[in-house]
Amino acid sequence: MQKVEVFRIATGSPDDISGLKELIDNKTIVPEEIIAVLGKTEGNGCVNDFTRGFATQSLAFYLANELHIGLDEVHKKIAFIMSGGTEGVMSPHLTVFIRKEVDAPEASEKRLAAGIAFTRPFKPEEIGRMEQVLEVAEAVRQAMKDAKIEKPEDVHFVQIKCPLLTADRIEEAAHRGENVVVHDTYKSMGFSRGASALGVAIALGEVSEADVINEVICTDWDLYSTVASTSAGVEIMHDEIILIGNSTESASDLMIGHSVMKDAIDIDSVKEAMKGAGLQFDEYPSKEEVSKVVNVLAKAEAATIGTCRGRRTIMLDDSDINHTRHARAVVNAAISTLTRDPMVYVSGGAEHQGPDGGGPVAVIAKV
Repeated sequence: MQKVEVFRIATGSPDDISGLKELIDNKTIVPEEIIAVLGKTEGNGCVNDFTRGFATQSLAFYLANELHIGLDEVHKKIAFIMSGGTEGVMSPHLTVFIRKEVDAPEASEKRLAAGIAFTRPFKPEEIGRMEQVLEVAEAVRQAMKDAKIEKPEDVHFVQIKCPLLTADRIEEAAHRGENVVVHDTYKSMGFSRGASALGVAIALGEVSEADVINEVICTDWDLYSTVASTSAGVEIMHDEIILIGNSTESASDLMIGHSVMKDAIDIDSVKEAMKGAGLQFDEYPSKEEVSKVVNVLAKAEAATIGTCRGRRTIMLDDSDINHTRHARAVVNAAISTLTRDPMVYVSGGAEHQGPDGGGPVAVIAKV
């Protein structure tokens, strides 16, 4: 039986590995059992956010040394997914997933399970197009097998790190006579996130593969996944996937539940995800119940119609601060009112990840 454990670790800077090092030094975490590290770093979350790569590099160097393997090997063994942008009161942190094999009878109830997978590297002209969609769909299926999850309905969150386009990458494609999906490097993040999310939707049967063509990516918002969370970055050219759900093949003392926020202030859906993770309460969770929460994982998005509950917002019109940064701050604040803790994971840009203006939210909690 697999046993998945999850540790949330505060960080003082993008290269701060001291909290993880302490847990490894005191034998709380065995480095050989780490399968993924999901982080929130304090950059701008845009194309030139190098805090993501800085954090990944720092973690990879440290863990390669602890595991006595090369950097290439550590990147094959562990999924490093860093999401930039900790606006508002969101606190930078790492969420470390470990998985080990234990002797245990088959569980009567489903418990937390996790798996990882990687796609091949993409050419610039493949980013945001069907090549990426279909490769991600296959990788999600592989991650399900790795997690020992058979049914799509037992998958509650699929976190993906995906590539983006830079001026150099666009020029390299043009030199070969190829055209990229978009020449605006910032908009390329949305296309990559959207294609990756549609890959999740296809793999889990949320969307028919026949309905997805290049022309619907980032145009048809009726096509989306209810569990995908995708984050684009300059630091990679492939997709890295962490798939989380519940399985009877797990002996974990954790459980995950999820829901879909209809808009940026939809705390009722956050409550629903909390109850799905085993928390018990009526109107609001008590401090005792909240103490069981290991972390909350969510997507944030500014609605394309420019409103929230019928009220006009300026998130899409602000030329000083990108709308993804506004959205992350709002969703983090909404979730923090329930958790009483601003250190939760919120990723911006929810193309094809939940309905327009909303996004998936998942809660991992102790049973």
